[in-house]
Amino acid sequence: MARADSDHFDRLEQFYDALPRPWARVEEIGSLVLFVREGEGWPYYARPRRGAPTPSAADLTACRARQRELGLPETFEWVHETTPDLLAVARSAGLDVLLAPLLGLDPQALVPDLPVPGAAIRVLDPADPGLHADLAASRAVARLGFAAPAHRSPVEMTEKSLVVSGAGPSERDAAADLVLSDEAVGGLRAMLAGGDYETAVAESPEEGILATGTSQRAGDVAEIAGVATLPSARGRGYASQLTATLARNLISRGVELIFLSAGDDDVARLYTKVGFRRVGTACIAEPAAVPL
Repeated sequence: MARADSDHFDRLEQFYDALPRPWARVEEIGSLVLFVREGEGWPYYARPRRGAPTPSAADLTACRARQRELGLPETFEWVHETTPDLLAVARSAGLDVLLAPLLGLDPQALVPDLPVPGAAIRVLDPADPGLHADLAASRAVARLGFAAPAHRSPVEMTEKSLVVSGAGPSERDAAADLVLSDEAVGGLRAMLAGGDYETAVAESPEEGILATGTSQRAGDVAEIAGVATLPSARGRGYASQLTATLARNLISRGVELIFLSAGDDDVARLYTKVGFRRVGTACIAEPAAVPL
């Protein structure tokens, strides 16, 4: 690995370790670090502890037991190029591992701001009295979008994903009533007000919020995550322009390294059109499904 690549992955490790710390408590379990979010909100991950040996199967088993005890998802994340031996260990310990393309932004290749048909890009304002409704709609779009991946074939789709594959504004509005408490919104408001997190949406005057995406920063490194489009609104370029807008905003705030993880190679190709380039592989591990 070239020195430049080594520095790149070192900075990613620093980012993954630093990002949750203001909002979570830390538990060290063998060679793993488990981040436990304080209060309501999207749960964090467990990942290899910086500078420690590759986690063992026993470490993973102990961490999973602790996650179950705390009522947390049994989820682990790491960068394959940084901890390459963990893939085999995780699989031997009964985990399924998603190998997600990891992409970094080439700032010179970032596409310009372009109008999107029938909608406008808006960054959510933490001081806006309507933030609760905006966040609820944004989270509902993400849940529906990720439940029915755009590139999944009909043969691969589950009964649940078939139900939401054509979900539109009415399904979003129904889901929005279920996803966020006042406490969770208060926590998200504080995160947005701190300046290290930004959520942008594509919004239609007639249909409301149709796509969403978030950036999260630690120092001069940032990740773009949670980019999703309501299934009924796909094919209009919303995800691409949201990603470009978030990236441009990060550059204007002095961020030097911007990256994201794509769900698969098809999604990765969408981001390469925005200006991102494949740099590695992000591993996301969960318990293997139990056969029925």
